[in-house]
Amino acid sequence: MEKLTLFFSKIKEITLWQRLFGWGIVRSLSYDAFEEFRSLENNLRQKQEGYENLKNTYTKILTERENLGERVQDLEKAAIRKESQIEALSAKADELNASVSALSRKLSAYESVEEQKQHAYESKIRQIEQVKVDLDAERKRIADERLQEQENAFLRMKKQWQEHEAGVEQVMKNICQKHFITYVEKVPFKGNPDNTVEICGEYIVFDSKCPSNNDLVNFPKYIRSQTELVKKYVNQENVKKDIFLVIPSNTVDTISQLVYNLGDYNVFVITKDSLEPVLLALKKLEEYEFANQLSPDERDNICRVLGKFAHTTKRKIQIDQYFASQFINLLVKCKDDLPAEILEQVVEFEKAERLNPPTEKRAKQILTKDLADTHATLNAEAQIRKIEIPGSIEEFRLLE
Repeated sequence: MEKLTLFFSKIKEITLWQRLFGWGIVRSLSYDAFEEFRSLENNLRQKQEGYENLKNTYTKILTERENLGERVQDLEKAAIRKESQIEALSAKADELNASVSALSRKLSAYESVEEQKQHAYESKIRQIEQVKVDLDAERKRIADERLQEQENAFLRMKKQWQEHEAGVEQVMKNICQKHFITYVEKVPFKGNPDNTVEICGEYIVFDSKCPSNNDLVNFPKYIRSQTELVKKYVNQENVKKDIFLVIPSNTVDTISQLVYNLGDYNVFVITKDSLEPVLLALKKLEEYEFANQLSPDERDNICRVLGKFAHTTKRKIQIDQYFASQFINLLVKCKDDLPAEILEQVVEFEKAERLNPPTEKRAKQILTKDLADTHATLNAEAQIRKIEIPGSIEEFRLLE
């Protein structure tokens, strides 16, 4: 700054003579002044930059101050809210303390009542335990009685089974004597069946079978195995191909299959109670022996009637099955093809309908004349309505 001041003073005071002969000094001063000016200019620039920085810092500080002020206001508001919340929580705490006090009093009363209930419960438990002991004793007594009853029943059953063979033999002898059926004491063929009768020159075997113990689970298997063993009788001469196994009446519930078709022979499982009807049915064979005395024409007539009856029955079943199939298909088509509204009305009308076929009474005979009259009436009504009805199976075939 001194050189600049000296330079400008020198310029102000310079004379013409000094301008002509002393310009080197001025120029030297100008260089120094210029350097000092450059230095001052740099300092000024630095000062300006520092000022700008200070200005920016000041602006930033002002902004932060404003933000801090806003935050202080927010904190003050939050503090006010917190104080309000603290007051509300204090009031709620007071209420909770009051509730705790009330609950404590109720808990004390409840504990007192619960203690009384606990004493009453323990008393009841002791009574129940005593009742349980009494019930266990009573149950054991009843179980012992039932076990004794089962043992007694088994002993009676076992005694019945032991007496089964002798009882069947005695019953069969009485029935044979009553109805004049030949009871064979000693069979003329190989083997020793329990009971044998002779009807129409054939020997019919009745073997007695009973369980060996109180376990009836294996009794059906035992009966099944016995149906195989009786084959030794069937192979004998003049022995009927129908074998009867007689079992006790109290075991028939365990047998699911009572008839065995074993190809060369049949085995029937019966009880002692059914011996008489079975023997009477077998004795009926003697009444049909007159068939050997029929003439060939009479036999042909009988066979023709039976054959026509069998064919008519099968044809009727076949026709019923055919129409049943058609009706089922028609019902399926009604369900699939009819509109929903019409189908609903059809269902409603179906529910309203009711068919009452003639009831059959045991004492009333179905007369052929009545059936023929009804058939004639239906034919007449069909002719009036121009409906074609076949009069026989052959005509029905032609219509098909």
